[in-house]
Amino acid sequence: MPAPNDLLSVFETVIGLEVHAQLLTKSKMYCGCSAAYADAEPNTHVCPVCLGLPGALPVLNRAAIEYCLLTGLALDAEIPPACKLDRKNYVYPDLPKGYQISQYDLPLCVGGWLRFSSGGEERRAGITRVHVEEDTGRLVHRVDPGGAEESLVDLNRSGVPLMEIVGEPDLRSPEEARDYLIALRQVLRYIGASTGSMEDGAFRCDANVSVRRIGDPEFGAKVEIKNMNSFRAVERALRFEQERQQAALLAGETVAQETRGWIEDRGITVPQRTKEQAHDYRYFPEPDLPPLAVDESMVAGVRARLPELPATRRSRIAADYGLGPNEAALLTEERAVADVFEAAVGPPGDAASARVAANWIMNDLVGLQRQRGLPPETLPLDADQLRDLLAALAAGELTARAAKEVLPQITRGERPRDAARRLNLLSLDDDAAVRAAVDETVAAFPAAVADYRGGKTAAIGRLIGETIKRTGGRARPETVRAVMEDVLRKDNG
Repeated sequence: MPAPNDLLSVFETVIGLEVHAQLLTKSKMYCGCSAAYADAEPNTHVCPVCLGLPGALPVLNRAAIEYCLLTGLALDAEIPPACKLDRKNYVYPDLPKGYQISQYDLPLCVGGWLRFSSGGEERRAGITRVHVEEDTGRLVHRVDPGGAEESLVDLNRSGVPLMEIVGEPDLRSPEEARDYLIALRQVLRYIGASTGSMEDGAFRCDANVSVRRIGDPEFGAKVEIKNMNSFRAVERALRFEQERQQAALLAGETVAQETRGWIEDRGITVPQRTKEQAHDYRYFPEPDLPPLAVDESMVAGVRARLPELPATRRSRIAADYGLGPNEAALLTEERAVADVFEAAVGPPGDAASARVAANWIMNDLVGLQRQRGLPPETLPLDADQLRDLLAALAAGELTARAAKEVLPQITRGERPRDAARRLNLLSLDDDAAVRAAVDETVAAFPAAVADYRGGKTAAIGRLIGETIKRTGGRARPETVRAVMEDVLRKDNG
C-alpha cells in the first residue's frame, strides 16, 4: 500500500463536525433546576420536568436562547424570524422521557461561517445551523464491592442547556478539523456562551468523515466518530479513520455508513451501530412549547452584547501595537488576557513599550499562572498591577532582574512598587554602594579584568552580571556599566 502522504494525491478527505456546547446558564433548559451539576451528589438537581415524569410541562430558558443567538451572530449566521422546538425520539437509559427536546427543520440560526488559521493559512469553513436542545443524563459504569459490574444513571445533567453547531463538510484534513475546533471554542469563550471545557464535557465533538477519489463529484460513505474528548483525540481519530477508509477503497472494498467509537488507548475506531437517518428519530413539533418568534429588537439587543471576536482582535492588536502574528495570537488566545494587555499598555503609540508588556505577559505572567495552576484566563496580576510594574521598569525604579524576583511575591491587590519596597528590591540609588560592589567584583575576577584590558571587551558582561548579583539585582545595568568602565580605565592608567 502507498505511504499515507502519497495517498493524499489519490484521495480527498471530507470532514464535517458537529459540536455540542453546554451553555453558561444558571438553570436548566426547560425547568428551574440548577445547571451546576459537576460536584453535586447524583440525582439531587432534578425535578418532575428533567426526570421526564408524566404531566410535567417544560418552560423555555430565555438565557439559553439568547446565548444561541449570540453564537449565531458571532458566526455570521442568519436569524430567521421564527423557529420551533421538536421532539427527537430515541430510547436510552440516560434519556428518561424517551425523547429529547431539540430543533429540526426550523432552528434558531441558519448558515454562517468560522474563520480559523491552519497550516499557516487563513481558512473559512461554513456553518449549516446552530440550535438549542437539552443534554442527557450520565451513565456511570463501575464494579460493586462484590465484583459485579453495574451501570448507574445520574440525571443531574439531564436538561442542562445544550447548543449544537453543525459545520459544513468543508474541512479536508485532521489538522484542519483540530484547528477549526480550537477556533470555535475560542469564539464561544470570548462571547461567554460556554466554558468550552472538553475535560468536563462542556464542549463535545462528533466528526463525520468520508474519503473519495480526487475529482469524484460524489461524497463517499459518511462515517460518524464519537467518544473523542480532546483536540488531540479528534485529530488522531480522524487520521486513523482517513487511513482506514483509504485502505478499504484501494482494496476494492465498500466503506459502510456507520457510527464508530474512538478507543483512545488503542488508537483505533471500532463499529458501534449503523448510521441513523433523520427519519429514524421521528421528529415532530414539541406540543408543549409554542413556536418562538425572534423579532428584530431581540436580535438587536443580543447583537449589542457581541464583543470584538478573536480573529478581528488578533489582527487589530498586531497592527495597532506593532506585534508579530504569533505574539498577537498568544495575547488574544483568552479574552481576559487581551483585556489586561490593552488596559495596561493603553492606547497604541509606543510599539517598544507594547512589546515589553507582551513579553512580560507571555513569558513571566503566563509562566507564574501555570506554576500556580490558575485558569488560562486568569493572570497573577491585574491590569493596574501590570501597569505599575511596567512604569517602575521604565522609570528605572526596578531592574528586570529585581522585577522577576518581586513578581511571585506580590500579594493580591498590592502594587509591584510597594512589594519591591517591602522586599528591599527597589533600584539601588546609592552610588557608593554600586562602586563598592564593582570594586569587590574587580578584585574577585582578575582573569575577566585581564581579558577586558587585553582587548576582549565582551568580558565586561560577566563583570557587570556579577556586580548586579552582589547588589541582589537592585543595581541598574547601565549604572554598573558606567562605574565598571570608569574603574577599569582608572586602574589601568
